[in-house]
Amino acid sequence: MANATGLNAPEVAATIALILASVVEAATLLGNGALLVVVLRTPGLRDALYLVHLCIVDLLAAASIMPLGLLAAPPPGLGRVRLGPAPCRAARFLSAALLPACTLGVAALGLARYRLIVHPLRPGARPPPTLVLTAVWAAAGLLGALSLLGPPPAPPPAPARCSVLAGGLGPFRPLWAVLAFALPALLLLGAYGGIFLVARRAALRPPRPARGSRPRSDSLDSRLSILPPLRPRLPWGKAALAPTLAVGQFAACWLPYGCACLAPAARAAAAEAAVTWVAYSAFAAHPFLYGLLQRPVRRTLGRLARRALPQPPRACTSRAWHPRALLQHLQGPPEGPALGPSEAREQARDLAGEESLSMPEAT
Repeated sequence: MANATGLNAPEVAATIALILASVVEAATLLGNGALLVVVLRTPGLRDALYLVHLCIVDLLAAASIMPLGLLAAPPPGLGRVRLGPAPCRAARFLSAALLPACTLGVAALGLARYRLIVHPLRPGARPPPTLVLTAVWAAAGLLGALSLLGPPPAPPPAPARCSVLAGGLGPFRPLWAVLAFALPALLLLGAYGGIFLVARRAALRPPRPARGSRPRSDSLDSRLSILPPLRPRLPWGKAALAPTLAVGQFAACWLPYGCACLAPAARAAAAEAAVTWVAYSAFAAHPFLYGLLQRPVRRTLGRLARRALPQPPRACTSRAWHPRALLQHLQGPPEGPALGPSEAREQARDLAGEESLSMPEAT
C-alpha cells in the first residue's frame, strides 16, 4: 500500500500541476482578450497603446511558449513531448524574446504613467509611445538572439533543454537575466516610487481656502472645526495601493525566475517547471492589475456587460398606483385645449371668486 502511494504521488503532483497550468493558460487568454476589446472601446485612454502592447505580448506568450511548457517541458516537467533541434531553438528564441518584451513593456507602462502624473503639462518630456515600444522590441529581439548563440540541443538519450533556464543561453544567461529582469525592476520601482511620493504629498497638503470666504470667527464651534479628525490618515492609503500592487506583483512573479537564471544550470533545471509557471502567472495577472484598476476601463466594461446581458423588465413605479394618478388615468385626457401658465392662473382666480360669491347665498 505504501509502495502504491509512493508511486502514485508523482503522478498526482503532475496532474495537479497540469490543471493549475491549464487554469493559468485559460485565464491569460480570456483576461487579455477581454481587456484588449475594452481598451479599444474606451475613448480618451492616455496609455491605451501601452496596454494594447501588453495584451498582445501576453496573448503571444499564451499562444506559443505556454503550450510548449504544457507539452514539451523537460523531466520532471509537465509534458513528455520531445522537440527536434529546429523546434527546440525556436522555443528558446521565443522564451528569450517574449519574456523581456513583457517585463520591458511593463516598465514602459509604469514610466508613462509616472510622466502623466508628475509632468502632466509637459508633453515635450514624454517620448512618443511608438518610439518607446520600438526600442522595447529591439531589445527583446537582441536578447532573444542570445539564445541562438547557446549550446545546441542534446542528442535523443539526454533531455533537449529547450528553455532559457536549462542551459539555453549558455554563458549569456546572467547578462540576459540582468537586462530582462533587473533593469525593468529598477525602472518600475523608480516610476511607482515617484508616483507614490507625489500622491502622498498631494494627500498631505492642506486644502486651499475658497475665494471670498469669510474670516474664521473666534467662537467655540470655529475652534473645534479646525481640530484634526479623530481618525488620522494612514500613510498606506489609496496613494500606495497601485504602486504596491504593481511592484509586489512584479517581484512575486519574476524574482524567482531571475534568481534561477543566476543559479547554476543543474539547480535551475531542477526547479524549472515551478519557477517558469510562477513567471507565466504574470500574464494572467496583468489584465486585472493594469486594466480593472482604471476607472475608464471599469466603466466601459460595465457598459459592454449591460449591453451583452439581457435586461430585466422594468417594474411599475409606485406613482402609477397613487389614487389621484389612477383617477386621472381612468378619466382620460381633458377635452378642452391645454392651458398655458398665465391662463391657468386666471382660471384659478375666477374659480376662487365664484366660490367667494356663492358663500353668502349658501348661508
